[in-house]
Amino acid sequence: MDIREARTDSLDAHRLLTDYFTWRAGEFPPAQGAYTVTYPEPSAFVAPDGVFLIAVDDEPVGCGGIRRISPDDAGRVRFEVKHLWLAPSSRGRGLATAMMDELESRARGFGADLMVLDTHHTLTGAARLYSARSYVPVEAYNDNPNATVWYSKDLRTPA
Repeated sequence: MDIREARTDSLDAHRLLTDYFTWRAGEFPPAQGAYTVTYPEPSAFVAPDGVFLIAVDDEPVGCGGIRRISPDDAGRVRFEVKHLWLAPSSRGRGLATAMMDELESRARGFGADLMVLDTHHTLTGAARLYSARSYVPVEAYNDNPNATVWYSKDLRTPA
């Protein structure tokens, strides 16, 4: 497996994001309304304010990125995980862990104090991944209509 940088509007990234949004919309609870699709702005994922990565295992099978967001109330530098996704056929082989390792390493390199993310409570596999990586539930830090839970991790502690 290889992890490489890509622009969010590159062919591979766009295909992976489209696959992700299609999969997510199909899984989204109807009672919550329609899943809102927002393709990421490429400029938000450029160093030192962010990065977008693609996981390649013979072919592109996953993606995810980080972007700098506003500091928290204590002035700590925050980066947000966005669009972490693996094709269902590539899950269970440690690729999500490898992607998160790389994203957290990049965030530390960019000076992040905290990594934050939002997700949906129905994504139990994601919740297990984040919990195993020491992410803790926090109050909502944004108004993402697709999210029901928010997490944070202090990156100032040793990896």
